[in-house]
Amino acid sequence: MGPHRRAVVGVASSTLALTLALALTGCGPAPWDFGAEPTPSATRSSSASAAPAPVPNDLSSGSTKRELVAGAVAASVDYWSTLSMDRWTAEALKPVNLSMTTTVTPDDGQKVYLQRAVMVAVPQGPDGAMAPLEAQIDQSSVAPGYLVLAPYSYSQTFNVGSVPAEATHVQLQFSYDFLVQTTPTSNEFAKQTASDTVTVAIAAVPGESDESESEG
Repeated sequence: MGPHRRAVVGVASSTLALTLALALTGCGPAPWDFGAEPTPSATRSSSASAAPAPVPNDLSSGSTKRELVAGAVAASVDYWSTLSMDRWTAEALKPVNLSMTTTVTPDDGQKVYLQRAVMVAVPQGPDGAMAPLEAQIDQSSVAPGYLVLAPYSYSQTFNVGSVPAEATHVQLQFSYDFLVQTTPTSNEFAKQTASDTVTVAIAAVPGESDESESEG
């Protein structure tokens, strides 16, 4: 083979090598290049995190009103707290006030009495419900109960005690036992029960969130 032919073969080999190199470059990192840096889009995707879910709070505006129905009894209940929401911390004693009036249908002159009111506070956290606090019960000290037929009303204050530090909110589970006269002059009564749930957020103690972020 002459010198001219060897030169042509050499040029062809170089061209083939360059073509293969360009093809591999266009297809991204070579399969054996395990140490390659991730692409910017992959980095952004892996670093993205879901925003925390908002904490529910039925008393965020200061109060809430509920309309409850138990058989022939319709109860209108107002809930509020004299403690501002930023002070509803885990350790604080947290008062919950309520005021109630009722109506009865059909209204033939019979009266409605509240025999018992119960509140159970159930702390809630990132992993769900925690152990409930001890039930608070207002049992009527008079027979047959407290008269709650409008315009007469029932008012009471319950207190939510200390809850676990990791609690984000607390569910206040209320139940009301009513006694309704069967007739306006009867000493016989029908019992009706209404239930309700009010959710209130637990406020973080000032400074705790900053400390958690600095530790993280």
